Amino acid sequence: MNDKFSYKYIAPTEEERKEIDSIRRQYAPQEKEETKLERLRRLDALVKNTAIIWSLVLGVLGTLIFGLGLTMILEWSIWLWGIVLMFIGSVPIALAYPVYKWVLKKYKNRFGEEILRLSEELLNESDKRE
Repeated sequence: MNDKFSYKYIAPTEEERKEIDSIRRQYAPQEKEETKLERLRRLDALVKNTAIIWSLVLGVLGTLIFGLGLTMILEWSIWLWGIVLMFIGSVPIALAYPVYKWVLKKYKNRFGEEILRLSEELLNESDKRE
């Protein structure tokens, strides 16, 4: 009977440790508190991006419907339903920009007060440092 026990231990290199640590940080629970500037940036992006997303979805959907109607006319010679689909598709295309303006205004009203308060606090803090 062989009573020998052997094992081989290899420690990760410094480069491997850095990579392991960067991956680990991505999955570790975030306990970091958001700074005022980060919150200001996040709210500003939320206001702008929400309006852009709504208008893009509406515009793309309308364009696809309009394109289907155009295809029905030009390729399949289905005139009546093609014209109907082109008209239906043109409505969301025409509404995309007004929806953008409306959503932007709505979100500016909803988050504008907090954005102004945060920006004022940040400007006052920078004035105090100088």
